[in-house]
Amino acid sequence: MAKQPRIHRLDLQFLGRSQTIASYLVPCGDGFALIDCGPYSTYQNLVKELGKKGIEPHLLKAVLLTHIHFDHAGAAWALAAQGVPVYVHPVGYPHMLQPEKLYQSAARIYGNRMEELWGIMQPVASTLIHAVADRQPVRIGTADFLPIYTPGHAHHHISWIIDNHMFTGDSAGVRINSRYVSPPCPPPDIDIEVWLQSIDTMRSYRPTSLYLAHFGDYDDVEAHFDNLKANLLTWAAWFEPHAAAGTDLATLQNAFPEFIKDTMLANGIPEADVQRYENANPSFMSVAGLMRYWKQKTL
Repeated sequence: MAKQPRIHRLDLQFLGRSQTIASYLVPCGDGFALIDCGPYSTYQNLVKELGKKGIEPHLLKAVLLTHIHFDHAGAAWALAAQGVPVYVHPVGYPHMLQPEKLYQSAARIYGNRMEELWGIMQPVASTLIHAVADRQPVRIGTADFLPIYTPGHAHHHISWIIDNHMFTGDSAGVRINSRYVSPPCPPPDIDIEVWLQSIDTMRSYRPTSLYLAHFGDYDDVEAHFDNLKANLLTWAAWFEPHAAAGTDLATLQNAFPEFIKDTMLANGIPEADVQRYENANPSFMSVAGLMRYWKQKTL
């Protein structure tokens, strides 16, 4: 059996909140790889957390991105500017080279809060960005990281595996201090059927632990996936009649958070942690994403 690496979770303190966005520092021989880097708005927090481990950012061997959403990849350019190579899904590759379209698309959602939430995003040099192939190991230092394409949350999503540890980005959902797993469903890529297939794909590798960007690591893998699948189907079913009836988004953006809050409280989740889930997985994003999903299903 391969020796298990000591993995360090870095809490990026997004908007000053703990347990919202994590990056993971993974040994790879004589250095470390970073899995997801968070948004540029938390870059100084990332630098501080790395410093606690005695690591300067330019000494990182690589940044392995699960996908290119800002909360996972927004600071990649700042690390690449110091010579750190970045690994990403082929669909995400051109957006890292030319992030203007990605940034402008997000700005239509977040408006004048873009910089507060995510900071700026600049291009990554072509010499430092690498597209990875599905199930083809990437050697970083002396370690092999296996990228598994896991779309559904985003069609450019990767889950990374090293020594039976799986780093799932958003493909295994959001979980904070409880057994409840919420599925983040932002537009434009949500595809329930594809996501369910990705859950089965992740299961098939029999990971011993899951490392979530939102938030933490868990070893009750089968129960975790069962909970994620059940909640994904429940959330999708909640929206289906609203999509058929043409319920307006404003109404849903009031009703859906209440449905989620009631569900979590019924599952014994303290109100403080219900708010942590909302910070990590804003309900309004899932309203937009799941309504778009159902509308596309009827076209």
